[in-house]
Amino acid sequence: MENEPRKLSPAVVTLGWVSFLSDVASDMIYPLLPDFLTRTLAASPAALGLIEGVAETTASFAKLLSGWWSDRARRRKPLVAAGYALAAVARPLVGLATSWIQVLSIRFADRVGKGIRTAPRDALLSDLVPPERRGRAFGLQRAMDNAGAVAGPLLAAALLRWVFTDERPVFLWAALPGLAAVLLVLFFVREAPRPAPAAPKPAPGAPGVGTLSRRFWVTIAIFVVFTLSNSSDAFLLIKARDVGLETWQLPLLWAFFNGIKAAAGVPGGILADRIGRATAIGAGWIVYALSYAGFAFLSSPRALWALLAFYALFYALTEGAERALVADIVPPESRGRAFGVFHAATGLAALPASLVFGILWKSFGPAAAFLSGAAIAAAATIALAVHEARMRTALQPE
Repeated sequence: MENEPRKLSPAVVTLGWVSFLSDVASDMIYPLLPDFLTRTLAASPAALGLIEGVAETTASFAKLLSGWWSDRARRRKPLVAAGYALAAVARPLVGLATSWIQVLSIRFADRVGKGIRTAPRDALLSDLVPPERRGRAFGLQRAMDNAGAVAGPLLAAALLRWVFTDERPVFLWAALPGLAAVLLVLFFVREAPRPAPAAPKPAPGAPGVGTLSRRFWVTIAIFVVFTLSNSSDAFLLIKARDVGLETWQLPLLWAFFNGIKAAAGVPGGILADRIGRATAIGAGWIVYALSYAGFAFLSSPRALWALLAFYALFYALTEGAERALVADIVPPESRGRAFGVFHAATGLAALPASLVFGILWKSFGPAAAFLSGAAIAAAATIALAVHEARMRTALQPE
């Protein structure tokens, strides 16, 4: 084992670049979207929460179905390419929108594209690497994703500073990196060897339920509990404006945040391989709870930048580790369905998470909203620790 090459395959690295380019396109738009909606289109913050929640939740059904289909089909790559293509075409249309309802439709199409590609892509990535390197592979994928989320806002800020006078042309130019990501998938990503798909087994409920273990479903349930605390990061951009940041600083803040996520992504994945996926996830959830408790009380831009850097560690510790844990606890022939269920369940929980957070913000203030999120995250951390302790006891020989 010690003499095996430690480098990841070219296909894994290429998928990382695909994520990079896709996120460049996405994050040329995302940090400017709250201001564009509220200032240019006269939408309320509640409309912003509705747009983000509905888009993510509706896309969850696409994640479930695409993951199930990728297990039945001989190839995962066509679904991955189709998902990236839909998002690349739909996303820049925000630059032509004249109402927040149109933005809702565009975000819906963008997130459906993400839903179509995400579970098959994660399953394809799992197929391309051995189990002992999955944390590293998913860490790289998330790091490249986050690196794109640094480059995108910086590019948007530069275009606004020196080329354009408003956001609309920036949104339209986001089409270019999105289309480049599609071309990489089509011409440079290969399929991993897979056995012929087994005949489908009839089962009540969601496709493939009968092939997934009780451990998987309990783990997903705990992930859902945590997701109920995990409101849209768009609220952090509203918080940034509340503590005094100007509009032009928002893309820079977002680039800084994603830069920390990118730098810590691969180390976070390697750490998950060494200390265990569940331990890394629990540590990340603790970081999340502490960060949200801090957001409840901060009142200065300097404190916001520092706390956002700490909050970024939550993503580095959990994003790769959660996917690696899902891959570990299901058989290879069910990974597409498992990732579909994982993304669908957490995506469905995103709508009530953002809606309740927005209601608490409006009714009781931002401190109450952030503290509620911190409390739910702490409860989920305890539940995960108890569940994993029980699993270790059950797996010990008599």
